[in-house]
Amino acid sequence: MQFSLRPQIGTSLEDLDTPCLILDMDALDHNMATMAEYYQDRSAKLRGHGKNHKSPAIAHRQIRRGGTVGGVCAAKVAEAEVMVHGGVPSVFVTSEITAALKIKRLCTLAQQAEILVACENLDNARDLSEAAAAQGVDLGVVIEIETGLRRCGVQNPEQGVALAKGIGSLPGISFQGIMSHQMMDQPSAEREDRVTEGRQLIQKVLDLKQAIEAAGIPVAVVSTGETWSYDVAGEIPGVTEVQGGTYLLMETSYDYMSDFQFAGKVLTTIISTPRAGVAVGDAGIKAVGSLKGMPAVDGRPGVVVESMDADHAMYRLSAEFQLQIGEQLCLIPAQQDAMVSRWDRFVGIRDGKVEAVWDIEARGCHN
Repeated sequence: MQFSLRPQIGTSLEDLDTPCLILDMDALDHNMATMAEYYQDRSAKLRGHGKNHKSPAIAHRQIRRGGTVGGVCAAKVAEAEVMVHGGVPSVFVTSEITAALKIKRLCTLAQQAEILVACENLDNARDLSEAAAAQGVDLGVVIEIETGLRRCGVQNPEQGVALAKGIGSLPGISFQGIMSHQMMDQPSAEREDRVTEGRQLIQKVLDLKQAIEAAGIPVAVVSTGETWSYDVAGEIPGVTEVQGGTYLLMETSYDYMSDFQFAGKVLTTIISTPRAGVAVGDAGIKAVGSLKGMPAVDGRPGVVVESMDADHAMYRLSAEFQLQIGEQLCLIPAQQDAMVSRWDRFVGIRDGKVEAVWDIEARGCHN
């Protein structure tokens, strides 16, 4: 059992116990509004990825803003369970689920909500079918195509067509459509670069759609795109939903996406200034993570995180910059969904005070 201090609404930022995972509520609202306004009048809609925030409360907040499919993505069955139990009516598990116990859990969720799941081969489809038929539920199956991430998915349209035909012959499951994940080879702030690369990658998904439809099989769902291509995928005819996730809290590796603001931060306190040009803070790898490198210091260009151990960060200060023991800093993570999984709750801050406290109910949901 954990006994971490739960802040009260109205508490001042400077009175929070640190380290503390905070949300800049103005930035969070801005990011949600950007997505809602972009997708509001488009045929494609946002399906926010729950792995990034792991909180049904935040999922519902984005759904209420509009422009979404009315549901979320999840990377794991355990995350999907938290979202469904939290009242989210539609969850798309964007990873292949192959273990018998996990498939059974998926089918149990399908008794309570719409459940979609990724698939890349017929053996997995048969296992999904057997379990779904045994429980008397329907699982929506979405074929994943590999488009450069070098991870999961069918490798070409021919494999995808064969799989779609096989899925259509099995009880308990229904072929719903296709999906893909993409990453930019060279992240760029230039929209022209994002458009060029995004369209090139997503065309592979559309080629699969065309091939399946040519075989006489309807394709209802085309789920593709990421935060970096949210405004590219959303303009491509045939795309029905975009799996945005990072946009919500943001991270330094997406700093080229200036449409969004940094919302998720770790509040930390300086606990030592042992020598000139050096300071030590009370948040380290356990609080921030280091999957993509060191975090940035928010609004302090003269302060750089030089290294971290489990519980501390060592800061290098420019010659004209000083920090005092007890001074607070905010760290922006280089990768945020792994960081979020380290925390029990978000503490939402607006105008220097606590406005909301949301439990991160899917933290640690690795299976």
